[in-house]
Amino acid sequence: MNVSCPAKLNLFLHITGRRTDGYHLLQTVFQLIDYCDTLQITPRSDDALHFTCSEPSLAGDDNLVLRAARALREATGTEYGADLHLVKRIPAGAGLGGGSSDAASALLGLNRLWQTGLDEDALAAIGLRLGADVPLFVRGHSAWAEGVGETLIPVDLPPRFFLVITPDCHVSTAEIFSHQELTRNTTAIKMAAFLDGHTRNDCENVVRSLYPPVDEALKWLHPFAPARMTGTGASVFAAFDSAEEAQALLSRLPQGMKGFVARGLSVRPD
Repeated sequence: MNVSCPAKLNLFLHITGRRTDGYHLLQTVFQLIDYCDTLQITPRSDDALHFTCSEPSLAGDDNLVLRAARALREATGTEYGADLHLVKRIPAGAGLGGGSSDAASALLGLNRLWQTGLDEDALAAIGLRLGADVPLFVRGHSAWAEGVGETLIPVDLPPRFFLVITPDCHVSTAEIFSHQELTRNTTAIKMAAFLDGHTRNDCENVVRSLYPPVDEALKWLHPFAPARMTGTGASVFAAFDSAEEAQALLSRLPQGMKGFVARGLSVRPD
């Protein structure tokens, strides 16, 4: 069984408060894109869970794919095993949700393979314990999100293509969310304000000050199109009406910058 693990973009990210447990309250629009990892799942005749990755440095015992498989077994009591191999394309620490998407695909794929019979709500609840973005990928639809990211309202967004640039740095989400300069009191907005463009990424200024390559990428991209950082970084993006426009700009990336063009999706690929 091969399961696609799509990346996401945060079209905006407002931090509206902080809970007593330390989690931040937010508003965002998650845009799924067709740039994907692939999770290959093979059944085993025993109860072992064996995980490998095309990037060996990510194949540790704490990888979210393996944690998701264990969480599903614990929740259902199943005694089946599986070989799990992750073909990695989505860069880590880039704000593209790769690890969360990989975990969601493990939950979805193993739920089918093991015939554990959990519905989407149950899988999303397991996913939330693994990471705030995992329920998005379990539900598999671009969405308006609130709470810590678990309150999701599906949205159908206009068809667009995105140039995504990922600087050569790994941004620590924990570092950004704990930073004293982070804006945490943005007033909540309605969908109309998003559609009118009255949005931003509240993490962007902190990330730009701590990670110069992100600042450099935004400065390069912005003269060509409105540019924004996704999530807590490091990736930045701009939207275009056609793949040709995005590809033309990709071909002009300065030496040392890496990027890709992706199509926006309403629903996750099969």
